[in-house]
Amino acid sequence: MSVTLTEKAAGEIKRVIAEQNLTDDMVLRIGVASGGCSGFSYSLGFDSSTGIDAAKDHVAEQHGIKVAVDKKSALYLDGTTVDFYDGLERRGFTFNNPNAVKSCGCGSSFSA
Repeated sequence: MSVTLTEKAAGEIKRVIAEQNLTDDMVLRIGVASGGCSGFSYSLGFDSSTGIDAAKDHVAEQHGIKVAVDKKSALYLDGTTVDFYDGLERRGFTFNNPNAVKSCGCGSSFSA
């Protein structure tokens, strides 16, 4: 799979799934969209497994979380690691993307 989910990120996703009482058929969808201050922005969201299309999605289980990445996004996310940061100054998911040539200060958008 083109994207790696750290154990810490998976733990936070499991916490959110439990907190929001989401069903067991939920998958984490990771992707990119046009926009943001650098050209592309990262997207994270939940999708039901019935929304997965084997012809259009790469799906893998990592640390007990099913992760789906559409093939278009996979081109931009190849080798990306998704982690979770929990510090005094901020808290949230981080993307370490080796394909990003430039990224914004907030870390949520990039150019390839």
